[in-house]
Amino acid sequence: MLPGLFVPEACQWLSTTAGRVALEGYSWMQAVHWVAGSGLYKPRRHRSHGPRAFGPTTVLVAQELALLFPCRPGIEYLRRRTGLSERTVEYHLGMLREAGLLAYVVRGTRIRGEKAQASHFARVIPPEFDQALGIRTVLRDDTDPEYMRAPCGIAEVGRELMAKLAAKAARKVRKPRSKTGSKGSGKRSRKGAQQGLAAGVSGEARCTPMQVGTSAVFSAGGTHSPPEEKLASGEAKSPVPKKSTKRAGGRPKQNKVGRRFQLAGELVQELDWLRGCSMPRIAWVARGVADAGWTVTDVRAWLHLRGEVTRVRRGSGLLAVLLAEAESILDTPAKRTEAIEQWRGAQEAARRHRIEQIRARTERYDGDWTGPVSHRVQQEVAAAFAKVREVVNGGRAAAADGEGIVIYAETTPAAPGVQGLRDEEIAQTRNDARQRLMMGDTSPITMAVDTLGRPEAEQLYGPALVRRGLQLAHGARSSLMTYGHR
Repeated sequence: MLPGLFVPEACQWLSTTAGRVALEGYSWMQAVHWVAGSGLYKPRRHRSHGPRAFGPTTVLVAQELALLFPCRPGIEYLRRRTGLSERTVEYHLGMLREAGLLAYVVRGTRIRGEKAQASHFARVIPPEFDQALGIRTVLRDDTDPEYMRAPCGIAEVGRELMAKLAAKAARKVRKPRSKTGSKGSGKRSRKGAQQGLAAGVSGEARCTPMQVGTSAVFSAGGTHSPPEEKLASGEAKSPVPKKSTKRAGGRPKQNKVGRRFQLAGELVQELDWLRGCSMPRIAWVARGVADAGWTVTDVRAWLHLRGEVTRVRRGSGLLAVLLAEAESILDTPAKRTEAIEQWRGAQEAARRHRIEQIRARTERYDGDWTGPVSHRVQQEVAAAFAKVREVVNGGRAAAADGEGIVIYAETTPAAPGVQGLRDEEIAQTRNDARQRLMMGDTSPITMAVDTLGRPEAEQLYGPALVRRGLQLAHGARSSLMTYGHR
C-alpha cells in the first residue's frame, strides 16, 4: 500500500524535489496516467475549492505540457489550446505540482508596467511511480544531483501495467463534451473539429515551439462568389468589411475600467505621496472622477483647492477623503477649467517666491559687506537697520533724530581681536554661534574667518566649531548637499 500523493509548496522546486526528471514527454505521460488511475492524489484533502479529482481535464493540460521543450507555458497559451478558463488552468497546474509531476525551475513574475513572464517547469516522475512498478534507477555520474536518476530496469510485475500506461500515453485526450442532447452535441462537435483544424494550421505563436505543422488543404481553393439573384435580393452578405471598432494601433477602445487604471497610473506618477500605493486600489478610489471624465490635471487642481498635504500616513486613504464629492462640486468643464487656472496661478506665485528667496540668500552671503562678529553687535546692527526701514517707510521713527542711528553705525566695525572680550562674552558668543550652526547658519563663523583670520576665529569660537562651520559652508555650495529645517 502506497501513501497518498502530496508535495508541499516548499518541495515543488527542482532543487528540492524527491522525484526524477523525465527524459521526454512520452515517459512523463505514462506517469501522469498512472497518477490519474491510482487515486493516490485527492485534491480535496488539502483544499476546499477547485477540482475534486485528478481526471481527464488534468490529463488534457498535461498533454499540452508534454509537447513543449523547454516546458515554459503561459496561462494564456494553455487557455487557447485547451479551451479552458484561466482559473481552471491555474487549478490543474497546481494539481500537477502537488502530485509531484511538475517542479519549478524558474517561477514566473508579474511586475507592474511590464509583460508577465511565464514559469519554467521541469517534468518530474514521482518516486511512488518507480516504487509501484518496480523501476530501478541509477545515477550515471556521482556529481549529478539526485533528480538526474535514470531508469535501468523494471520488475516483472510492473511490465504489464507499463504496457497499459504506454497505450494510454500514445492516445490523445480530448476535451470532455458537455452533457446536452445528441443532436446539438453533434453540431457542436463538428464545429469544434473545424475550429481545431483551423487552430492547428493557424499562425498562432507557441510559447516554446517544438514542431511545425503543414496542411495540404488550402482555404482559397474552396471560395466561390454567391449567385447574382442572392446578391439582388440582399440575402448574401456584402463583401465590404465593416468598420473596425479598434484604434489605429490595433488595440481596442478603452472601457470604463481602463480609464480608471490609466488615471490611477498618472496619479501615482504625478503625486509623490502616492508612490508605492496599489494601482488597483487607487483606481477604485478614483473611480468617481475617472467615470466623470476627469484628467490628472483636473484632479491636481481639485487637490490644490482642498489644501496642500505635509504628512501622509496612508496615501490611498487620504486620496479617498480628498476626492469625496469632487465630481458633484466641479460638475462642469467650466468649473474644472477655473480650478486649473487657480492651481497654475498658485504654482507660478510659488515659483516666484522661491526665486526671490534664492536671490535674497545670494545677496546676503555673496555681498561685499561683512557683518560684525559679536552676537550683541549683530543685534544692535539689526535694530539700527529696522529703524532705518521705519524712517524710509514713514514710521514712528521718522520724527526722531538720527543720533541713535549714527551711534549704531559707529559700533559696526568688528573688534581687532578677542583680547578685549571677557570670558562670559566669549562663552555667550560661542553658544550663539553653536545654536545658529545647528540651524544651518554659518555666517558668524565664516565672517569671523574672513575678517579676523582663522587663528583669531579659532580663539573666539574654538577649533572644532570653526572646522564644522567651514565644512557646512563649503557643502552648501555643492548641489549634492542640502540642509535646513524639517
